Amino acid sequence: MTDLVAYYNKFNEEKRLQSRHGQVEYHTTMHYIHRYLELLEREREADVEPGQAASGHVENRQTEPLKIIDIGAGTGRYSVALAAEGYDVTAVELVKYNLGILKQKGANVKAYQGNALKLKRFADNSFDLALLFGPMYHLHSDADQIQALSEAKRVTRPGGIIMVAYVMNDYSVIKYGFMEDHIVERVQNGELTDDFQILHNENELYDYVRLEQIDALNEAVGLKRELIIAPDGPADYIRPVLNAMDDATFGLFLQYQLKNCERAELLGASSHTVDILRKY
Repeated sequence: MTDLVAYYNKFNEEKRLQSRHGQVEYHTTMHYIHRYLELLEREREADVEPGQAASGHVENRQTEPLKIIDIGAGTGRYSVALAAEGYDVTAVELVKYNLGILKQKGANVKAYQGNALKLKRFADNSFDLALLFGPMYHLHSDADQIQALSEAKRVTRPGGIIMVAYVMNDYSVIKYGFMEDHIVERVQNGELTDDFQILHNENELYDYVRLEQIDALNEAVGLKRELIIAPDGPADYIRPVLNAMDDATFGLFLQYQLKNCERAELLGASSHTVDILRKY
């Protein structure tokens, strides 16, 4: 935990999300956040069971805005934007440095220091949408990952949506192993299985998963998947290419990304996935 705090005291999360590859991730993720917020609003207005709402855009939001909790909110990239759109947003962030930046933005976000494993400040069934975009990157045991996912489920109302981000195993093997020439060292140190699954290691900052591990977590916690996406797709592999693109070409890349981020063949090799789950 101390290493995690030290890392984020130095890491410029704002700069990452404003970079071209960060914009791909943010643009794609916000697209799906909006899709499911509109779905929840349609269901609420129609007073129907989850999954039964008719399609169509919501023109008039009810008096009470939907409630969102952003667990591991970082510097508030998503929290601040969603609050500006009129949603009732609560942010929970472990790192005081990040929390300070979030609060300095002056947004209408209720922001607290807290841990994804213990959300005891919040009652059961309090939120319509839960975002769990950072914590699962840094939890190295199955028990902790299940606990974080269970807490997100607990504070989400029945019928609500939980969006969970993971860092993918094969992206790390390709990028940091082969492309950056650390693979021999990692294999010799016994850090990977015979089929190149990176082993849990509490001495490492990040934890890497495959789709079958994500599926097992969902089954353990009792959550049903609506959709899983690759929010950055190939963007992390081609950062220099993205940075060199003119605005028109980059706009086309964003279109490509939105049209293809649900494709199964991109999921495992993407830097991140976002798992979109429903609490029934």
